[in-house]
Order: sequence, then C-alpha cells, then structure tokens
Amino acid sequence: MREALESMASAAATGTGECQEAWKDVTDGLMDQGTVYEGAYAAVPYLVDVAAELPAERFVDLWVDLGFLLTAEDRRPVPADLETGFDAATRVAEQAAVRSFLAGGIPASVCAQLALSCVAFAGHHAAEVLWRFLDPRDGDIGLYCPGCGYDTELPGFLVDPVSPPCEPPTLPDSARARQGGHPWGEVAAALREEALGEGWESFLRVARAVAEAGVPRETPGQAVLCLVAAMVAVKGTPGWAGRRWARTLMLLTGHFCCPGCEETWTIADGLAEDPGGAHPRTVAEQTRQAAHEAAAAEQSAGPRRTAGEQSGPRRDGRTALAADGTPRHCVEAFADCAPGSGDGVTALAVIYPPGRPALVAGAGDRGLLRLWDLASGRLHHGPLPGHPDPVRSMTALPLPGGRTLLASGGDNGTIGLWDAITGQPVHEPAGNWLGAVTGMCTATVPDGRTLLVTATSRGSVRLREPLTGESVARLNPSGRPIESITAIPVSADHTLIAACDPQGGVHVWDPAVDDPWEPGAAVPLSKRALEDFGHRPALVTAAPLHGRTLLATGDRNGAVMLWDPATGTPVGDGLPPDTAGSPLTAMTATAPHSRHGIVVTGSKQGGSVRVWEPETGKVQRIALDVPLTCLAAAGLDVIVGHDHGALRLSLGPRHRGADTRSVPQEHLSDPTA
Repeated sequence: MREALESMASAAATGTGECQEAWKDVTDGLMDQGTVYEGAYAAVPYLVDVAAELPAERFVDLWVDLGFLLTAEDRRPVPADLETGFDAATRVAEQAAVRSFLAGGIPASVCAQLALSCVAFAGHHAAEVLWRFLDPRDGDIGLYCPGCGYDTELPGFLVDPVSPPCEPPTLPDSARARQGGHPWGEVAAALREEALGEGWESFLRVARAVAEAGVPRETPGQAVLCLVAAMVAVKGTPGWAGRRWARTLMLLTGHFCCPGCEETWTIADGLAEDPGGAHPRTVAEQTRQAAHEAAAAEQSAGPRRTAGEQSGPRRDGRTALAADGTPRHCVEAFADCAPGSGDGVTALAVIYPPGRPALVAGAGDRGLLRLWDLASGRLHHGPLPGHPDPVRSMTALPLPGGRTLLASGGDNGTIGLWDAITGQPVHEPAGNWLGAVTGMCTATVPDGRTLLVTATSRGSVRLREPLTGESVARLNPSGRPIESITAIPVSADHTLIAACDPQGGVHVWDPAVDDPWEPGAAVPLSKRALEDFGHRPALVTAAPLHGRTLLATGDRNGAVMLWDPATGTPVGDGLPPDTAGSPLTAMTATAPHSRHGIVVTGSKQGGSVRVWEPETGKVQRIALDVPLTCLAAAGLDVIVGHDHGALRLSLGPRHRGADTRSVPQEHLSDPTA
C-alpha cells in the first residue's frame, strides 16, 4: 500500500498519465465487494491529500470509489486514533468531489454516483443509496422497513415519470445550516428550477435549500435525494439522459407501505439500514398524497379525444397533416407501389449518375429491383428480375471515370451488380456461402481504388472489386455477425468502415491496411462512454454534420449518439430514446445544402419517423401509417421503404419535377443503413 501511494504521489508530481493507474492500485487495496480492509482508514488521508491537488475532472472515479467505501455495508468504525485525520480527509474529499461535479461533462450514471459520494463525504445516511440502488434501468428496488425490519421489493417501480407522482418533501422548521463552512454554495447556484421542466420546480427548490444549508446530517433523506436528483439533472450528460435519470431518482422521494407492519414510510428511509429520525406517515399526510396522485393522474391523461381524432400527423393524399389538419410535409408514393401488391421494399439506395437526375433503387422479398426517378417519382426501370433471393441490402458504387453501379445483397448470400443507367446486370448475380448479406457500402482507399464492402450474418466482411464482385481483402477478424454497416469519409480519398453486431458491439476498420488486425486510421469507440450511457447500438450510419462526417449509432430504444471517428468519443447530447416506445428499425442521415444536418430514425412497429437536427436539438415525429422497413435520404427528401412499396417524404419546400442533380455528393447520407 505504501509503495502504491508513493507511486501515485510521484506520478502526480511529474504530471504523467500513470497517476490514475496508481490510485486504482490503492483503491483496490482498500475494499473488496463491500468489505473494507484493515488499514483503509489510515491510507485514505494520504490518498485524498494527493488527489485533491490534481485537476478535478481527472478524479471523478476516485471520489466515487471513496463514496462506496464510506457507505459500505461491511465497514468497521474508524479507530479512535485515526478518527481526527480521517474526518479531516473527508472534508477535503467533499470539497474536491464537489469541484469535480461542478466541472461537468460527466455521464448521467456516473454523475448520480458522484452526487451520492458528495453526500457521503458530508456525512448524510442517504448516500447509502450508492449500494442499494445503482441504476434506474434495473426497474426494481428493495427496501427495509424502518419499523419492523421487513424486507420488501417493489418490481417495476423505477420508471421515467411524465409528471411528479408525489408531493415534494418538506424541510422541518428546526433544520439548521451546517456550521463551519461547506462547499455546497456553488452547487445551490447551479440548480436551475427549469432543469426538469414544468411541475418539478418545487422539487428543485427543496434541492437548492438543502445545498444552501450544506447538507446537514439531520436533513430528511427525501430532501437530500431531491438534491442528488437535481444535481444529475443539471450536470449529467447527455442532457436528456441526465434529466431522465433525475426524474427517476425523484421517485425515491416518495413513500411505500410495509406489508409487515402496514405502516407507510419514506422510500429514502427504506433504502438505509438504520436511518435516523424515521417515522411512519400520518393519516393526514397520506390523505394529502392520495389527492395529489389523483390530480397527477388526471393531468397525465390529458384532454379526452373524440371518436376518430388522431394524436399525430396523418396522410391526406400527398400531404402529411397534423392532428388539427395543418399541412406538415409532402408525402408521395413512388409509381408501381400499390398497397396490397405484395411488392414490399426491404432495401434502398440513392444513385447519382453523372449529368443525370438522381435515381432511387429499391428491392424486396421477391428479389425484384426497381429504379425510380427521384424528382418525379416515376418508374425509370423495372421491375427487374434476376435476383434469386430476397434483397437485404443495397448501395450505390460511383466508380472512377463517371460510371455508377448498383450493388444488391440477398438473404441467401447472393451479390448482384447492376448498371444504374440501363438497369441491366453487369454480370449474373452470384451466391456465396458466407451468410445473408446484411449490409453494403462503398470504400475508397488512398491508392485510388473504390471497393464494394459486404457484410454478412455470419460475420464475414469482405472488400470486393466492384466490376467483378471478387473478394480482395477481409475485415472483421473477430468474426462477429454484422447487423448494420456504413462508410465514414475521413478525407477525399479515404473512408473508414463502421459496423455493429447483434450484441451491441461497434467495430471500426480501416480498409487501407492489409492486415485486418492492424487499426490503421481506425479508432474504436469509447467503451466507457458506451457503458456509461447504457448504449447498445443496433444501427450505424454516417452523419454529415458540423462541417464534417460523424458516426451515428442508434439502439433499439431509439436513442442516437454521435461520435467523432478521429477520437472515438461522443459528440453532443445525442437523441433521447423514443418516448412512444417504438423500437428502432432504420436510420439515415443527410445534410441538405445550406441547412442544418439531420438524422432520421424510423420504426416499423410505430409506423413513424423521427427527424432530429443535432445542431439545434429540434426533434419532430411524423406518423406515416405504413410498416416502415428501411430509409435513405437525399437533400430534403427522405425515402421510406415499407411493406407495400416506397414513398418520398419531403422535409422542406420542393416543387414537382425539381432537378436533384445539384445536390452535392458530400452532403448525402450512406443509404445502406
């Protein structure tokens, strides 16, 4: 232990990157799974002295680890001869942990743990939530009855409430501010009442009052948990995740009825082993809460709708209407896509032949390919037979010299190549034994080649010569099955390839390197960020935003994150999960000329798309009333494939027959996502 502390102090003094590794060695020697080792109380003051002098943002994890130590279930009392030094160290740790919180940029889940650790350093028993409740996504919580000791579990209790389900806690008149100075004043200043939206202001006021008083030990646990939730709301990242976690944490400020003694207690007291001052709720308090719950239920139900009234946009001919009948967006079906025809579209690609209007290629379960004129929606070629199996993926292949091909991948491994102008096959579609072709994209490498990239359900990712379809190199050495793949331009002549597997893993490869195990210019996404945000991607697409191309990843819940391919770190707050609960089916992105970039996500079950502008934060949902299967984008047009065909959704002013040749290639999405 002494050697590890000396190593940490030395690394801190020299400013090397080994300091965090050194303190990890120290904390590993202090506690194991809730058991605090002998000597921990002697080591903590030295550890705190070193860490408190370093930049606040570097040691968030250290303060969280020490918070766990202070609240561990199996911990012994501090020895009398160490008590003075240990208490002094916790005061220093409290100040340093609060500085780390104020520095911001902390993932919401970690922010919740840091806030509770700050409370632990202040000496309040509510910090024991660290061990009893670590993740709102688990849904269930276990409680001890402070009166009879009965253990009870509340399954499915933790949700994201639309409005406050309970009254805000009250502070006792006898509550006094902490004496001797404290670091919580800046925290109180940071707690904005509008952080959680309408209805939550009174909870934020309680949180501010607790912070202004310095979190005195006699403060009711409910009120302290208000403070913790408010801290997560204002500093947890991404912002939407911080607010969601905060609303869920606010549920802990409510009450529960013990099945053993049938008394009603605060949840905050039920989360602690031996809460001081716990008492059951009075009849008057219970009556007041029942009235509050009834009013909240009536408010969340909203105004009643008359028969036939719709809650979202609906289609009327070519136009999507809002619920009040206001025109919203132009919606046009492509020719030869009659409902009930059985010719659904399972894959899309947008093609830009040189000097010609853009085309949309679509294919489906019967292996028939169609090419539509993007401007008019009229059929350009097709239905084209020749693909022997259902089509799962498509991509455009712009080749040197101005020629453009269309590649198609089938459910049984067939790969087809087609001339985008004539609609004729370049050669007969050929099968392979590598599994269903689940994704396709185009890669350019610095030596001037343009290659077709194919990914399969068996984990084979191949680079292919575009004119022959022959494999020339392999990616994905891990062999994980691939569900979605995209190309990310990093320069004019170099693209990286990103893909995700069924377990939510994201892979990034550089097609310019010969050895698939060599990363080249590829940088993996931050595992810590993926874990902290609970993000398990199911889809990937390239997103041209902020003057560059980012990687967008979407999970089944509809949450989308943006990543810098140069660093593997998140960019911005991301798109929150879909509140309608519609699982994500398809995703695409585009940057219309002179407009904010957009990311579009779609749900087959929900029959709708969400249009998100990351630069402004604007999100809108458009109900299309079709079972959506795939998406592609071109300028202000989103192409929607569905079970009965394809349609075009225009997101801006546009005239029939408009020429789409002027859409710059660099502003277009990868249509294969």
